[in-house]
Amino acid sequence: MQEVQQNQPLKTDDDFLREAIRLAREGMTTGQGGPFGSVVVKDGQIVGQGCNQVTSTNDPTAHAEVVAIRDACQNLGTFQLDGCTLYASCEPCPMCLGAIYWARPSRIVFGAFHYDAARAGFDDHFIYQEIEKPREERHIPMQQTLRDEANTVFDEWIAMDIRTLY
Repeated sequence: MQEVQQNQPLKTDDDFLREAIRLAREGMTTGQGGPFGSVVVKDGQIVGQGCNQVTSTNDPTAHAEVVAIRDACQNLGTFQLDGCTLYASCEPCPMCLGAIYWARPSRIVFGAFHYDAARAGFDDHFIYQEIEKPREERHIPMQQTLRDEANTVFDEWIAMDIRTLY
């Protein structure tokens, strides 16, 4: 976990959000990716951080929030962020929001709205539209098959004596 370069300790939502914004700017100006940053805070301490790394890692899932969640989970040794707050320089996109819900932080604080990001060319509105459509009407075709076969894995999971629910 990297140390935050600050003269005074961070304490307020605005302080932590400014750190996420600083990471967004740093990531953008150093060629890591787009202008997005995020930090995860627990008990007043940054436990995870990240900036967008999509283009530098060729990973379309390397959004700032996902990078910060991965960092926080690794640093805390857990897959859930109970008692944490996620700060994001911009309102999380649908993918990040899904990841955030799986990570289960206590709350989210963000800076810019998703339509502010759209003004800069990062428009995820079409994803929100796609989610609302029936599967058969989505832009990327979806085909369902082998349901019974695929369900056997869930049956095996249910039958396991030792399993970690999440």
